[in-house]
Amino acid sequence: MDFKDMKFKIAQGADRGLCRKACGRQDRQLNTYDWLADVPGNNDETDLVEVQFKNTRKGYYHNVNNLDLKKGDIVAVEANPGHDIGVVTLTGRLVNLQLKKANIKSPDDIRRVYRHAKQVDMEKYREAKAREHSTMIESRQIAKNLGLDMKIGDVEYQGDGNKAIFYYIADERVDFRQLIKDLAATFHVRIEMKQIGARQEAGRIGGTGPCGRELCCATWMKNFVSVSTNAARFQDISLNPQKLAGMCAKLKCCLNYEIDTYVEASRRLPAKEIVLQTQDADYYYFKADILAGLITYSTDKNMAANLETITTRRAHEVIQLNKQGEKPLSLQADGQQAAANTPIDLLEGADISRFDKAKRRKNRNKQGGKRPQGRQNPRGADFRNGGNGHQHGEYRKEQRQQPRPSENAKES
Repeated sequence: MDFKDMKFKIAQGADRGLCRKACGRQDRQLNTYDWLADVPGNNDETDLVEVQFKNTRKGYYHNVNNLDLKKGDIVAVEANPGHDIGVVTLTGRLVNLQLKKANIKSPDDIRRVYRHAKQVDMEKYREAKAREHSTMIESRQIAKNLGLDMKIGDVEYQGDGNKAIFYYIADERVDFRQLIKDLAATFHVRIEMKQIGARQEAGRIGGTGPCGRELCCATWMKNFVSVSTNAARFQDISLNPQKLAGMCAKLKCCLNYEIDTYVEASRRLPAKEIVLQTQDADYYYFKADILAGLITYSTDKNMAANLETITTRRAHEVIQLNKQGEKPLSLQADGQQAAANTPIDLLEGADISRFDKAKRRKNRNKQGGKRPQGRQNPRGADFRNGGNGHQHGEYRKEQRQQPRPSENAKES
């Protein structure tokens, strides 16, 4: 390999990384897993391929030229008008399943794959992508001047730069006919307006969720599934809108992750309306740990009183005994009363006055180890003897002025 070929390979690898980054495809992102990739003849049954563009936009195309396409290849596909640049994300028989999932029934909507992307195509693609941010900022100002109640969240240029898709968010219907005329006159491209929701906007902008990790919609999620409050009810989560809402102000997508496990585990629990009867009292449903299979019952229907926690198996045993007209001694399996939960005193046997002793010792060290005769103020007045600071100070001054007796005087 000579120097020119090496230089071309390096440039091709850089373009591949640029296209993957612009298309929102990163190594950590999870696209459709092709579990038939190693099966012989997988690509011979269909010529359809799945191509992904910026962020979550995907399209399906016919490989009419019988190109050797693999996952990750950068291709130029048919667009209206011109061509677009994208990354192949799926090939083979699984593409037919994706078509059904995307609800694409008409074969006229499926276009063609032209070729592998060339260096000239990547140069145009790079120039078009460099204009997206400035176009978005300027288009927002144009929409604001027209007084439209909408927000332009993102702009995507086509691979050849002849078309621009403006993604906007609006709560109500917006008449943007004049906006399209102004945008076409300003940017000299074909304009397409596409409305997106709050979830799609969060996925395009990105951010950090309350769990401390990057948003799922910005990393690996490509298809959004509707989330309802029933998911929180099945998992026994408090219906607090501030805790259930994500960065997009909608219900968190992660509420659906474990819902199937909770639904299956909740089928083993007895109904909440069933009252367990024992010889000492009647117990009402209070709360449950669904995955652990533990249920807590209370003797009061409306508040927590004499709570007892038993297993799901024990609860069904008590229910069966009640149906037979029998009442067990207690809810516990051994028939004994549950041990009372006595609070633990952490300061039991501790001397809480030890801090005061240390303080008195500290004051005593400051005064030279001598115990003070009485409580004194900062000026030195002895309140025990009724003196004040001024007179006491004068008395000490007179003592200093008196001459000290000499040693001869002491001897005489």
